[in-house]
Amino acid sequence: MAEPMDAQELGRVLPWLLSARRAEAGRISTIREYLKNRVCDIYVPKSATTEYKKLVDQARFNILPLLVSSVAQGLFVDGYRPSDTVDNSPVWEAVWQPNRMDARQSGIYRAALSYGYSYAVVLPGDPVPVITPYSPRRLTALYEDSINDEWPMYAVTVGLPHPVIDAESPTTMVSTVTVYDDTHTYTTDVPAAMVYPLANGEWTDPLPMEGITINTEQVTTAEHGLGVCPVVRFCESYEDLDDGPTGIVEPMLPAQRQLNQTTFGLLMTQQYEAFKQRWVTGMAIAEDADGNPIEPWNAAVNRVWQSDSPDTKFGEFSQADLNGYLNSRDKTLLYIASARQIPPHTLVVGNAVSNVSAEALAALEAGHQLDIGEHKTAFGESIEQMLRLAGLAMDDEETWRDTAAQVVWRDTTPRSLAQVADALGKLAQLLDVPPRALWERIPGVTETDIKRWEMLAEDRDALGDISQLLAAPAAGADTPPVPGTEDDGEGAPAEGAPEVPAAVTVPGEEA
Repeated sequence: MAEPMDAQELGRVLPWLLSARRAEAGRISTIREYLKNRVCDIYVPKSATTEYKKLVDQARFNILPLLVSSVAQGLFVDGYRPSDTVDNSPVWEAVWQPNRMDARQSGIYRAALSYGYSYAVVLPGDPVPVITPYSPRRLTALYEDSINDEWPMYAVTVGLPHPVIDAESPTTMVSTVTVYDDTHTYTTDVPAAMVYPLANGEWTDPLPMEGITINTEQVTTAEHGLGVCPVVRFCESYEDLDDGPTGIVEPMLPAQRQLNQTTFGLLMTQQYEAFKQRWVTGMAIAEDADGNPIEPWNAAVNRVWQSDSPDTKFGEFSQADLNGYLNSRDKTLLYIASARQIPPHTLVVGNAVSNVSAEALAALEAGHQLDIGEHKTAFGESIEQMLRLAGLAMDDEETWRDTAAQVVWRDTTPRSLAQVADALGKLAQLLDVPPRALWERIPGVTETDIKRWEMLAEDRDALGDISQLLAAPAAGADTPPVPGTEDDGEGAPAEGAPEVPAAVTVPGEEA
């Protein structure tokens, strides 16, 4: 049994983990605020009226969640197959399904796409290993080489702040933290201010905090015995081998600010200049008994304005043209669609895409599918690493050592079923590909569907064999005679029967 960290060593490791968490808190908090539509970045003067502030609040034109969803909705793992078989690994049925990962996998991908990376913790459990997804807001991992290392040295997960029931001050807040190393987990409470520092959107210096005194009586230690820190990291991409992934949201923040500013200008123009305004000069305004001005006209479609004064002049200010704001916003959306390889019609960019053929739409989707394919490669390696670790947690050494196993991604490419059926039929007929091997290439088909089809196909094959068996003559049964060739009992054909030609003797082959 491996020895756990003592209180002194844990007191050194935990501050470093919390310092690393504080260092990335500013960036992650900013991204989350934008995703939750809480940031507008429009200048509001101190003398702003309530109406002005209302327009600022309405100027949020947030398309960042759509950028995440457009990629995440194309990612769905449908199986995990060892290198030497065509069936799913036992760990798939034993671990993936009981952990409800069909639904929970989406959260891992979305967090990684948003922040650049996410995590999953795999620990032994009863009756099966337990997989717990985490965003980087809840888990921080330290690697010796943050780009190339497969497993971290240490990791920490943090819980939400909660009050201490028996504390002297009712406002004393603590957070439960759990530290992971290669052999054990350590759970204790620390002051909430150390876990959730005030973030102002700026990076902080990742220097270690002052030493934390750990009370060994308050630490819950548990052995997992996996031999590696049981944390799997999901990287959004490997495009930057120096600083690591940043996610797909942070690079688009300047464009999002521009969208908000353009939308604010559009709303201001709509509010004050989107209609014609009339004016009149050279006329005295009548007043009532209290000295309040009396409006001289009540505008209506069947009324005419007039004045007795020859100096009176009437006129109007024309309404503002909103097309400039709308075009500016559409151009920004087109830039975002191009930068993120998203089809323009996904962002509903005005009339930029209309009356196009199916081939043109497929061409517009090509870049987006390449982007999804790149994320499938990056996330697929992490899924394989996670399931290998789950195999180790359930004492399946074969799964743990199988580094050539691969996940099966569901085909979410937008194609018509008629197109797919025609293409698969040609593959089966012209290239002699087994039809059953093509079932998994039908869009939307799950592993459960394929298994059910295989069972139905086997039942149909069995029924066909039984039908052929019943149609065949019984063994030893006489062959039914040809009508008109019955024997009359003396070896001669019956009367009226056709003559049977004598055997032909080939010269030189006489007996």
